[in-house]
Amino acid sequence: MVGRRKFLGAVALQAAAGSAVSRAAETDREYWVRTLVKLADPVLTNLAAGTLKRNMPVECVAGTEADRRKYTYLEALGRLLAGMAPWLEAALPAGAERELQQKYAGLAREAIRSAVNPASPDYLNFSEGAQPLVDCGFLGQALLRAPNELWKKLDAGARKQLTTALVSSRKITPGFNNWLLFAAMVEAALALMGEGEPGEAWDAMRIDYAIRQHQHWYVGDGAYQDGPEFHWDYYNSYVIQPMLVDILRTMEAHSKSFGKFLPDTMKRARRYAAVQERLISPEGTYPALGRSITYRTGAFQVLAQMALLGELPAPLRPAGVRSALTAVMRKSLEAPGTFDNNGWLRIGFCGHQPHMGETYISTGSLYLCSAVMLPLGLSPADPFWSGGEEKWTSAKLAAGVDPAGPDHAL
Repeated sequence: MVGRRKFLGAVALQAAAGSAVSRAAETDREYWVRTLVKLADPVLTNLAAGTLKRNMPVECVAGTEADRRKYTYLEALGRLLAGMAPWLEAALPAGAERELQQKYAGLAREAIRSAVNPASPDYLNFSEGAQPLVDCGFLGQALLRAPNELWKKLDAGARKQLTTALVSSRKITPGFNNWLLFAAMVEAALALMGEGEPGEAWDAMRIDYAIRQHQHWYVGDGAYQDGPEFHWDYYNSYVIQPMLVDILRTMEAHSKSFGKFLPDTMKRARRYAAVQERLISPEGTYPALGRSITYRTGAFQVLAQMALLGELPAPLRPAGVRSALTAVMRKSLEAPGTFDNNGWLRIGFCGHQPHMGETYISTGSLYLCSAVMLPLGLSPADPFWSGGEEKWTSAKLAAGVDPAGPDHAL
């Protein structure tokens, strides 16, 4: 056990230093933790120290830097923590991973405290312009996924400032598309937080409208439109389905009117997860389809979320999904040029491809890739982690193995 702890500690140090680790020398879970730490370290250590605005580069489409600087720092915090939160909240056994987890949970709280404190050099923009509503939504989702570590363990002053910051995003009118869910997520977070003045209490109407409108936008076979039209992209996974699931699971405890939507929402999410698993090629690649593909592994948030919740649809096996997602991570996040020399993410789908960024993309946006990490919230003893390496559907088919029959629509 001691040797194992020393090894894990060495893995953490190597990750912080950007060193390569032999695949044969680490388990999949160790690889995931190492990769998550690599993503998190520059964001959380700088924001906790009040140096994020000073040290974080802002890569974006030429001519948009002044605009994106208003938003990119909150993007990095909210999106990173939305993916990282289940690991921070997980009940881990004593050992090196738990020590690492507690270190980053403390850094995350310090980062939040810095972000919401008006006296901090890294006080972030929660209300000016339209973009902050999006990342208040992601930050709210992180609170739902780690209420003990990211909310209850904050001091009273930071809780008050965080509440004020999230409430301030209400002045932003959401677009008539997936943005309705960011407004709803802020309210769900306020309901979870359960404090504030009367004007800070959660607003049921904002949640109800977003949920009901998305029922109208469901188009079948596990997929929703993104607003009045259907888009071939990954927004069902970046935003729509994970937020519907997390909002409804949280709000069940606050209002019975929301509970009736959850069974169908989960059924659709399970089907979408099944489709996502089939999109992963034997090599760990997947279609570069639609806008925002520079969010990289964030495209598989629904599959990761269903694994975290124990809701993977048959015939998917947890170890097979882990193997598939590990292959995606290796292909995407290990591509040369993905990180700069200081460990910050750079724009691209596979490596550094700045021409793939839209005008709303900047360095902070890219941290949505952490959403693939949700299963780290499972115990190391869970079958997702304890099972041996397995082939996933496309890998089985390519090897001439029967993957348990043909696929069928929901």
